[in-house]
Amino acid sequence: MIYFTRERYQMTESQPAKAKESAPHELIHVTIPVGMLQCNCTIIGDPLTLEALVIDPGDEVIRITDLLARHKLTVKAIVSTHAHIDHVGGLSKLHQITGAPVLMHQEDLPLYQAMEMQAAFLGVAAPEITSIDNLLKEGDTLRWGGYQARVIHTPGHTPGSVCLYVPQEAGAVTLVAPQLYAGDTLFAGSIGRTDLWGGSRPQIMDSLRSKLLQLPDSTVVHPGHGPATTIATERHSNPFLVW
Repeated sequence: MIYFTRERYQMTESQPAKAKESAPHELIHVTIPVGMLQCNCTIIGDPLTLEALVIDPGDEVIRITDLLARHKLTVKAIVSTHAHIDHVGGLSKLHQITGAPVLMHQEDLPLYQAMEMQAAFLGVAAPEITSIDNLLKEGDTLRWGGYQARVIHTPGHTPGSVCLYVPQEAGAVTLVAPQLYAGDTLFAGSIGRTDLWGGSRPQIMDSLRSKLLQLPDSTVVHPGHGPATTIATERHSNPFLVW
């Protein structure tokens, strides 16, 4: 979703630094809102191997690389949940700096390659684009360190929208709760808009009901904009999901 807001949310981490030291298997999780449209860029890292994924580096790549350096993380992959300009503006620069492969669903490649059109819509300069190294598809497993995430294809906001689901038993480690990196498919109290390029209201509702709402209620949802929520909260209070 291209989500028009200037409100800035604070950087959040899953544990304060001292707690991380006493619980070395806790997932490193840093989210910062970047760019004009405040896309949530998220870094998830393994504190033992120091491998990480970067999800949706939409802008402000220097801030992102500073955080990677602070946690001494090496980027295993750069993941795009969808190809709207506010989520992909920093893909090329971060790839150039880290050398990490860029991952995106095939159905969003035309949208990514139409960056000039998207930039004109917002009245901004078009960011440089890069080649996509690996194409994501439903059921793929992404691994970094002792963690793993499952790719869920959730078309509707865009044809190639994906979410990353990290189960509670996340490979070699156990999390306090499952985690979902939802891009612009699901927000706290809302869902992704469907009036932009390739959007479909029937598709996003099917993605939400047949896929995301099938996840455990305890799943923590990290949207592409705004604060975190849970599947239970959205199931019972999201006006788009409650009949």
